Amino acid sequence: MPLHPYTHATFAKYSQTLLQTLEVSCVIDTINKANARRNIDQPLIIHSDRSSQYVATEYKKATENMQRSYSKKAFPWDNACIESFHSIIKREWLNRFKIRDYKQAYRLIFEYLEAFYSTKRIHSHCNYMSPNEFERVYERTHTEAELLAG
Repeated sequence: MPLHPYTHATFAKYSQTLLQTLEVSCVIDTINKANARRNIDQPLIIHSDRSSQYVATEYKKATENMQRSYSKKAFPWDNACIESFHSIIKREWLNRFKIRDYKQAYRLIFEYLEAFYSTKRIHSHCNYMSPNEFERVYERTHTEAELLAG
């Protein structure tokens, strides 16, 4: 069974949800899931395009303690990073399979993100480390710097 053409993925480092609809409630669930997995009290920036679910009142309420960042109208380069990610996940993983249904697509995306993309795959913007390793180094460096600062 082919996936619905409007099925799309919302990815955050600590929450990934393969959505079957474009409803704002699905986006809010993903944000809440990320917040539950990662208790961050510092200011957050959340970037999205200007699709209806990202300008809805419910979305604005769910992200009121975050700095919302939107793509400029008719300026697709703002989303180049996520578009590049979509290309990578298709080229490196999804194109190897004949995806039958939503459940299989979800499993494949979860496997790719959790078992490879965040844990093993090196990224040039992470100084050629995996995102998980880069974050560990960053946290260790900043903790040491804070201790030295007193």
